[in-house]
Amino acid sequence: MGTTLGLIGYGEVGGIFGRGLRGQGGVDAVWVWDKRFADPATGAAARTVAESDGMHVASGMQELCSRADLLISAVTASNTLAVAEEAARHARDGSRFLDLNSVSPGTKQRAAAALEPVGVAYVEAGVMTSVPPYGIRVPMLLGGPQAGALAETLSGWGMDVRVVSDQLGVASAIKMSRSIMIKGLEALVIESYTTARRYGVEAHVLPTLKETFPQIDWDKQGAYFFSRVVQHGKRRAEEMREAAQTVREAGFEPLMTAAIAAKQDWVAAQARDGLFEGLDAASDWQAYADRLIGRA
Repeated sequence: MGTTLGLIGYGEVGGIFGRGLRGQGGVDAVWVWDKRFADPATGAAARTVAESDGMHVASGMQELCSRADLLISAVTASNTLAVAEEAARHARDGSRFLDLNSVSPGTKQRAAAALEPVGVAYVEAGVMTSVPPYGIRVPMLLGGPQAGALAETLSGWGMDVRVVSDQLGVASAIKMSRSIMIKGLEALVIESYTTARRYGVEAHVLPTLKETFPQIDWDKQGAYFFSRVVQHGKRRAEEMREAAQTVREAGFEPLMTAAIAAKQDWVAAQARDGLFEGLDAASDWQAYADRLIGRA
């Protein structure tokens, strides 16, 4: 018999994993649950999307957990622990739980502490880059006592996984430390580029960046950073708050990481207010910066 998957969260990442894993050899079925499915206003449309992708839509977490041999959590950082605790009330003894969420080592350890006493094998994952370009082949680091056994299964489905430790928290520490740098660059680029454009000096600033870091296309990278933060700033801010917690768990004050979270949150708020309506991933960074300048 093959494996029945239960995806918790059917947003961008959950959808990519669901569609990518459905039909893989050894995967019998993919069941999904997302809290949006229960929303009276948007639930029907969200369920229809999942069903059109070939997913089986569960009636709730209880049904999802009752059917799944392997649960995969792909929710926002702030919901990570609550989802693990809810799954612990329903998951079957002997099932497995793969946590893809970007949270601190301590949060992953608390999630494991909720699941392992009820017989669920918990494995943490550090997803090491943006998922959409790679799909299920996105590089992931795994950790925990059961990581090796699960890695064999996931590799058989075409996933790019590597076990880094049998100790929980190591994979997340790697992921969070990297995220501080990547999300920090996003925040810095948005603030630097918008300020330079407001003063009319971007034609002087960007060439100096090119001189210092010639391997980076600063115009193209800037447009990508703006578009990703506008689209996913809320999720990124949550991740940065978990990154700040990672810094605290290491014994330091997260001065920079907290500022990154605030910047990401601020851009997300402008997006929710409709400031960037009509702009997308094909838009140049100047178009995004001009919207911010116009509101200043």
